Order: sequence, then C-alpha cells, then structure tokens
Amino acid sequence: MSAAQVIQVLDQTVEWYRTLGLQQQTATQPSDLLILYDNRQTANEVMALAFDIARADADLLGKEPRAMQAGGGDADAVVSSQVLSQVRKKLDAQGASVQSELDAQRREMAASPKKSKVQVRAKINELQGELDLVNTKKNILGTMTGFASGAGDSSAGALKAQIDAMAVAVPPVGAPPAATSPAATAAATPQSQSLLGTVNSAAPVGGFGLWELASNAFRLSEKAATITSIDRRTAALHATLAQIRTPLIDQMKALSLRGDALAAQADSADSTTLNGVHDELGALAEQFKQVSALLIPLSREGILLTQYRRNLSNWHDAAANQYRDALETLGIRSGLVLAVLAVLFGAAELWRRMVLRYIQDSRRRHQLLLLRRIALWSLVVAVIGLSFASELGSIVTFAGLITAGIAVAMQSVLVSIVGYFFLIGKYGIRVGDRVQIGEVAGEVIDLGLVRMYLMELGAKGAMGPTGRVVAFPNSVVFQVSSGLFKQIPGVNFSWREITLALPPGANTADIKEKLIAAVTDALKDYRAEILRQTKEIARTMLSSSAGDAQPQVQLHFSAAGVEAHVRYPVHLEHAAEIDERVTQALANVVSNVATPAGTGLPAHAG
Repeated sequence: MSAAQVIQVLDQTVEWYRTLGLQQQTATQPSDLLILYDNRQTANEVMALAFDIARADADLLGKEPRAMQAGGGDADAVVSSQVLSQVRKKLDAQGASVQSELDAQRREMAASPKKSKVQVRAKINELQGELDLVNTKKNILGTMTGFASGAGDSSAGALKAQIDAMAVAVPPVGAPPAATSPAATAAATPQSQSLLGTVNSAAPVGGFGLWELASNAFRLSEKAATITSIDRRTAALHATLAQIRTPLIDQMKALSLRGDALAAQADSADSTTLNGVHDELGALAEQFKQVSALLIPLSREGILLTQYRRNLSNWHDAAANQYRDALETLGIRSGLVLAVLAVLFGAAELWRRMVLRYIQDSRRRHQLLLLRRIALWSLVVAVIGLSFASELGSIVTFAGLITAGIAVAMQSVLVSIVGYFFLIGKYGIRVGDRVQIGEVAGEVIDLGLVRMYLMELGAKGAMGPTGRVVAFPNSVVFQVSSGLFKQIPGVNFSWREITLALPPGANTADIKEKLIAAVTDALKDYRAEILRQTKEIARTMLSSSAGDAQPQVQLHFSAAGVEAHVRYPVHLEHAAEIDERVTQALANVVSNVATPAGTGLPAHAG
C-alpha cells in the first residue's frame, strides 16, 4: 500500500473502533455484557494488528523508490531514477576504461626510452584529467542519488510518525489485549466493573405501564438498528482488508510458482547457472518475508472481524427477539385496557337503559343519570391512569398531589358540587319549587351541578315574576348568613298578618268575632286547597303542630289603644287576590263600627 492508502485504512479502522462507544450505550441488558466485553477484546486486537500492518508497510515503503511511496503516480520521478542509474553505470564503465588505459600508459612509460617519455607523459596527463572529470561526475551523481534516497527516507519517517500519533489517539491499543501480567489483570478488573455498572444503570426497570412498555419497545427497536449499523461498518472494513489482501495472495502464488520453477531448473544446471539460481532464490525468500509480514496480520484481522460480525449477529437476533416480545406484551396490555374500557362503557349503557325504563320520576332519573356519568368517567380516568403508570406507588403519590392541588385551586367549585347532592336530597329542591335565599324569592328554573337559577318573584312572590333570572352557587346550602327557604313539596301557601287600631270604647269581643267572620268569608273559595296543603304539612312533619290554617285575631293593648292582629293563610298562586279580599272585608267591618270619635282605620298592615 502507498502512504495515502495506509492512512486511509487506519482512519477507517479507527472510525470502526469508535463504535464500541455506541455498543456500550446500546447494552441495556445484563445479557449484553458478555458480547460487549468480547467485542471490546476483539476490537483491541484488530486495532493492534492494524497498526502493526501500517508500520510494516511503512518499513517496506522506506526501501522502495520515492515514486513507489507516492503510489507510482509520479512519472517524472520514475524517469529521473532510471536516468540516474544509467548515467552512473556509464560513468563507472568510462572510469574503468580510462583507469585501465592510464595503467597501461604508466607501464609503457616505465619501459620506453627517454625520447618517447615526453609523449607518454603527456598522454598520461590527459588520461588523468579524463579520470578526474569522470570522478567529479560520479561525485555529483552520488550527491544527487543520496538526496533522492534521503527524501525517500524522510517520507517513510513522516509516515511512521503519523502512524504513531494515531496510535496514541487510541489509548486501549497501547496495552496488548492478550497481556496476562498482574498489572494488566488489575487494570481489566476495574474496567469490567465500571462496564457492568454502566450496563446496570442503563438497564430499564421492568414496569407494567403502557408508557414504559412502549418506551421499552422503542429502545429495543433503536438497539437493533444501531447493531445493524455497526455490522455494516464492520462489513465495509472487512471488504477493504479483503481488497488489500487479494493482490498479496496473488503475489505469494506467483512467488511460489517462480520458486518451484527455479528449483526444477537447478536440478539440470551447471555451476555458473546454479550461482544465478541461488541469488534469485535468495531474492525470492526476501520477497516472501516482505509479503508475509503484511499477509499474515491481514489474514488474522479478517478472522477477527468475521468473529466480530458473528457476535453482532447473535446480539442482533437477541435484540430482535426482545423487541418482538415487547411488542407482544404491549399489544396484550393494550387489549386488556381496551377490553376493560369496553366493559365500563357497556355497563354504563345498561345503567342508562335501566334508568330510562324503570325510573319514572324525572327528578330521580336525572340524578341517577348524573351519577352514572360521574362514575363512568371517574373509572375511565382511573383505568387509563393505572394503565400508563409504571409503579403503583407513583400513581398513588401522583393522585395525592393532583387531588391536593385540585382541592386548593377549585375549592368553591368542589363545595358547590357537594352542595348539589344536598340540594337533590329528600328535602331538597327541584325545578318549579319556590324558594327564598336571603332577600331574594324566586322559582327554580334550573338546577345544575355547580349553580342553580331562579326566576325572581316580586314582593316575596306575591306580585309574580319580575323577568330577571338570579344565579346562586350550590354552596349556598353551607352558608348560614344567607339561608335557603323552600316550601315543602306539594305545599304552596304562607301566612299574612294585618294590625288594626280599634275605635276607643268599641265592644272588642263583638269586633273580634266580626273580623274572624269577615276573613273566613273572604277565604271560602280557597279553603279546600289550604286545608289540603295543611294536611300535607302535618303528614310530612308526622305531627299535628301545623294547625288547621284557620284565620286568627288577637287583641293587644298599646299606647294608642286596643289593636287587633289579624293572621290568615294565603295561597301563593292567588296571594294578590286573597290580600285584596281580606283587606276589603276588614275595611267593611271597621267602617260599620259606630264610635263617638268616628270610623276606625287600619293602623298597620304587614
């Protein structure tokens, strides 16, 4: 591999190694601990082998020309290397030729006579100059060759430095995974304990709520997807290493075939040929060592990655089974909740039909239907709350806090709701009843869960509706200051009282009898209805303290003289008419009483 390919493969391996962090986050079950620990050991060994391969490749690149280190793409560098080699060979041959000729001239000079020595010396000087020129050229060529070689060594050194820097960036690779020293064992134990603590802290608590079950199913789905993504990265790294390993295997086969051919050639070769075969076999052995330095760790790395993918496959299968179980549990729990809700709504519908069929009283029917609605939705909220709660204690605590908050924030509303159930009781009120709350008298036109609405009646009901609607909260039943007054069911009358000043000197006994007779005659048309309502009061009270609703006249002394207090019952539906009749009857009685001072007039009417 070239330097760029070495760095690229190392980058891909380091990125793959970092997936151990994702695996540690994904390991949420204690059963995942063994697979995670095995994958970590395998990943450490793969990283160690990757850096060993990179260093071995850097060593090989240091022995190759610079153009080979760059990946063989620099054609000018290849040509320059070949030219330098050819020039060096040419200069070596030229230098050897000049040197041999120089030696021959020196021998000739020693044997030549004096006359010819001058000519031979000149020739020697010329040859010496040529030899110096050749040596100068060789020195310059040596300098250029050394520069090229030094540049190649510098490039290989830079690659090794980059590999060492990447190794430092991956701390676990610094310690061999197969180390069995006490220090390594002591270091591995805290690491395993911390890993177990991480897995235990990340493990989901087995809850029974729908929310917890759905979250667990979602986590398992993400877990399976993460494992699949890690497996794809592992497969990509495995494919890259296979591409690197394939040409090495082919080269090993070619070297093996070449070795077999040389061995067969040596059997029938002479001594000169055997020397050449021996040299070539030595070169082949050196190439075998270089190729095996890369092929053996690459093969080991491929085996480890295959084992790594097998672990990931088993882990993915386990996560997929857990995901299916979680979905099944979630489906069963959801089905049970829906079944319970269906039973509740079915029971509520049966309740409604029975009330509509067997309860004829509209007031009682409304009360039972309201109670049905409250019970139904309370149970629905309770079932849904319990189904989504992870623990019973949490739902109880949550319900307590919610109840306390609602009680404080909606105190008036809750009191009104409680007051509604008091108002619909045996002696409660219903639509159509006449009631008096404080100074307001009216007829009930609507009774809700929180409020009641009255049609206001003028003069305490005597003058009929005023046309205004008054709203009161149901909590009025708990307020002592205002008070709530209503007629007994079936009773619709009240008492009126009039005070008259009798003439001085009049026969009081005779006037009293005339007043009673006048009032009784005025009430004769309503006597039957008043008696019926009086009996209804007596029946309700289970006693005779209600009286017989007869008109009454009582005489009293005052500073102005004798006064007569006339008290009579009034049917509220005809109150105005009855008051008018009684007033006219009393006025007639008083006007017919002759006195020295004249005719007496009513002193006070109430």
